[in-house]
Amino acid sequence: MPEKIVRDVVHDVIAFRMEVPVDRLLFDLINAAEMQRLRRIRQLGLTSLAYPGADHSRYSHSLGVMETTRRMLSQLELDFRIDPYQRTVCLAAALLHDLGHGPFSHVFERVSGIEHEAVTCRMILDPSGEVHRLLVNHHPSLPHDITEMLCHRPRSFLSDVISSQLDADRFDYLLRDNLMTGSRYGDYDLNWLLHALAVDTVGNRLVVHAKGVSAIEAFLQSRYHMYRNVYFHKVVRTAEGMVRLVLQRAKRLAVQGRLIWPAPEDAVHSALLGRQLTLQQFTDLDDVSVLHCFKQWAGESDAVLARLCRGLLYRRLYKVIELPVDLSRAETDTLLMKVRDVVAGSGGDPDYDLFYDEPADTPYDLAEGEERGEGEHVRQIAVLDEQGKVVPFATLSSLPAALNRQLFFRRVHVADAYEVLAKQVVK
Repeated sequence: MPEKIVRDVVHDVIAFRMEVPVDRLLFDLINAAEMQRLRRIRQLGLTSLAYPGADHSRYSHSLGVMETTRRMLSQLELDFRIDPYQRTVCLAAALLHDLGHGPFSHVFERVSGIEHEAVTCRMILDPSGEVHRLLVNHHPSLPHDITEMLCHRPRSFLSDVISSQLDADRFDYLLRDNLMTGSRYGDYDLNWLLHALAVDTVGNRLVVHAKGVSAIEAFLQSRYHMYRNVYFHKVVRTAEGMVRLVLQRAKRLAVQGRLIWPAPEDAVHSALLGRQLTLQQFTDLDDVSVLHCFKQWAGESDAVLARLCRGLLYRRLYKVIELPVDLSRAETDTLLMKVRDVVAGSGGDPDYDLFYDEPADTPYDLAEGEERGEGEHVRQIAVLDEQGKVVPFATLSSLPAALNRQLFFRRVHVADAYEVLAKQVVK
């Protein structure tokens, strides 16, 4: 049977040998309606307002995570036998891990209350879905076992491949986001890092040979720089904050029965109200449908909603005022109250003409065993040292201690009309 080829900007050739059952399954899955929807979900939301090339989709990222997982498993299988069925579960979980992401990803999620992890599992388990049908036809237990792996039950080296501080998801998105933004902050040596992977059979976890320590350091540094320079870029965070304000305003109008567009039965309208969507409704919910709402709302009679939408559509973004990161919480709150007062005193609406943002991330988490939601517990990166002993990465490198300190910013984003007044208060 013919080989199917996908040319990918990061991994080049992603091949599916159609006579191999697992490859046939994966190729059929990427053509399922639920997966094709991810073509219409941008991986980085509105990051293209800062980096014009960043228009890649969660679909391409999902393919990349699957291919990276395939490479990781092939490397591990050189010295360790992986059960063929568990290998299939892992590959399918990698491909489907982002299935439940909504429009503009985490921003829409926070406003609607729809958690993408839960939606992903629900979509995989939904008997009415194309993904579920394909999985069950391959093996009746696949949908259940994939969702179990996505929820880290049980924790194993295969679940580490899917989600850990050294997983296929991070391996792909750093290289992909780095390339598409043109930032050159997120490059690292993936090939060498994959070559150094192994399985700790005693701890049932993913480990890296000592020869890969430098590659791990480069990987962690790239993640730090991508957060600092791309994901936490002030323009990116401004756009995300304005999207949040738009959705909050639209939700408020919808609750009051004043949202003229879209119709109450529409997926966007239902999602804003936090209703549970059918699989078909969620498949229709994407960046395109929400952006179409932005275009409609830009001419709305509600002045607040219209102004915010026009700002996003035509890149008329709020101005950013950086606050000192060494301020105490009380000092920060006092400053914010003063800014709100001056905006209100000048005829503005402090609920919509400004917002406070404190993006934060810990580039490397040393808190071994602590729970991080969805049943996941933090695992430090483990290294197989020269004596064959498994040791924490932090014992071989000084970098984890430096990266364990939280990276964060404190910013006030304010409508252009109030920038000067707000800066006077902050000074």
